[in-house]
Order: sequence, then C-alpha cells, then structure tokens
Amino acid sequence: MLRALLISLSKAEWAKRLVTRWKVAWKVASRFIAGETLEEAMQVIQNLNAAGLNATVDYLGEHTTDAEEAHRATEATLAILEDIARRNLHANVSVKLSAIGLTVDRALCRQNLERIVSHARSLGNFVRVDMEDSSLVDATLDLIHWCYDQGYTNVGVAIQSYLYRSERDTRRLVERRVPIRLVKGAYKEPPEIAYPRKQDVDANFDRLTDVLLQGVVEAGVPQISADGRIPPIPALATHDEARIRYAQQRAERLGLPKTALEFQMLYGIRRDLQQELVRAGYPVRIYVPFGTHWYPYFMRRLAERPANLWFFVSNFFRR
Repeated sequence: MLRALLISLSKAEWAKRLVTRWKVAWKVASRFIAGETLEEAMQVIQNLNAAGLNATVDYLGEHTTDAEEAHRATEATLAILEDIARRNLHANVSVKLSAIGLTVDRALCRQNLERIVSHARSLGNFVRVDMEDSSLVDATLDLIHWCYDQGYTNVGVAIQSYLYRSERDTRRLVERRVPIRLVKGAYKEPPEIAYPRKQDVDANFDRLTDVLLQGVVEAGVPQISADGRIPPIPALATHDEARIRYAQQRAERLGLPKTALEFQMLYGIRRDLQQELVRAGYPVRIYVPFGTHWYPYFMRRLAERPANLWFFVSNFFRR
C-alpha cells in the first residue's frame, strides 16, 4: 500500500511542488541523482570509470507536454553523447521515449529517437530505451523494432519482469539480438497485467534471465565492447543478490564468459555489491540520472526500498 501511494505521488504535481521546496528532499535525492548539471554527471562518471564501473546516463524528465520540451530533451541527450566522446568515458545513454515526445506525437518521437540513435552510431555509442508504464509498452517496442528495420542496431530496451507479457516480448527481441536491460519494474500496475506478488516477479526475472542467456549462445556469444559503451545482450539490472547468483550460476553452466553479460545497478545503491562484482570480473554498469526534473525518479526510489523512505523522513525531522 505504501509503495502504491509513493508511486501515485510521483505523478502528482501538487506533491512535486511541495516536496521540491524542501531542502532536505534534495539532500536525500542527491544520494541517487548525480547532480542537476551535465558537468556534475560527467564528474560522477569519471569517478565510476576510475573504480572499474561503466555507466549509462539519463537526463531526467518524462511525459513532456509539447514539441519544444521534447526537442530540448533530445538536444540534451545529443550533448551527453558528445561529452562522453570528448572525455573518452566508458558510458552510453538511456532515454525515456515520453521525454522526447511519445505522449505528444509518435511521429515526433520517432524523429527524435532516430536523431539520437543515428548520432550515437556515428560516435560508436549505444542508446538504451527505458521502459515506462504499461500504457507505453506497445508503442515503445514498436519503435525499437522500427529502429532495427532501419538498420540501427546500436539501440536496446528495458523489459520488466512484473508484466505477464514480458516473456513473449523478450523472445521476440532476442530473435533480433536486441540488447535487453532486465528490470523488475517500478510502476503501479493492475494485477490483470502484472504479477502482484514479489515471489512471482522474482521467478519471472529468473525465467527471463534464462531466455536472455540462451539467446547469447544462439547469437554466437557477443560480448561487451572494450570501451564499455556497447553492452552485451543481457543487462541484468538488480540489487537482489539471489537474482544475481542465479544468473552467475546459469551463465557458468552454459560456459559463457563473464563479459557476455553485465549487471546494472542504480547510482548510490549497493556500492559494496557493485565492487564485489567488478572484483569477480563481471562488467557492471551504473545508471546515472541527472537534471532538474528529479522528483518522479526520487519518489520511485523511495517506493522501492523502505530504508530509503526512512532515511528521508528521519532527515526531514532533523531540519
């Protein structure tokens, strides 16, 4: 119930206006957000790279309301790609399609996505399309398949294990060798379309891990690029040690090299586990969000882990 409330609040404008006025909110949010400017984010990524970690950069913002907002989000993503190349960072970009116009005009979104993917390709880089709530899944996957129809193979997508449909979607994407970030899912969805119990979401995560790892074998075992920008087919995005151990054991049974998969984690969460995996020889990519539109992302992080919410509340009353 608390998780559902926080996710609902992530979409509420009145709550956004209230929370973002509290200095303590940014104090807590900055644990998970790499600053409000591109320069701050790039400094974070340089430090991550120095620690052996790759990154994917997300310019925060979603559900833009007009073409001009979508254009600004697109230009910001192009600037990130330029800065990654200029600084020679081990990083790529993540983008939400609702930020670049999906909920305004699908043709506009397709045009903006092609600009980003084409520019990334010219720089030898990769674009990960984040998955949003269930109302946008079909449109998101349609655009991914459209990119591949146009010959853009430097783009991947996220798949959410809490949706019943995800195994079907994953198998179709794996047939095209589309890199997939597997996540559990962070939106409030009805039980008609999503597993309501954590144990079922976990079990589906493991099933989808099996599909992805078998897809690696069938694709000839592609591996992460030396510069850390182009990921392997499976990116397992989880802080759940049981899911990580399952993936490791399954990959070992298939005889896969460690560089044929990567683990992804959120900036500011489980740094100990990040380093443990790096020391074990696995590629680890950190999701690095930045920007002024941090409120929805922050609220979803509070919803995911009660410890995050307690940290926020305890600091609020210490003001």
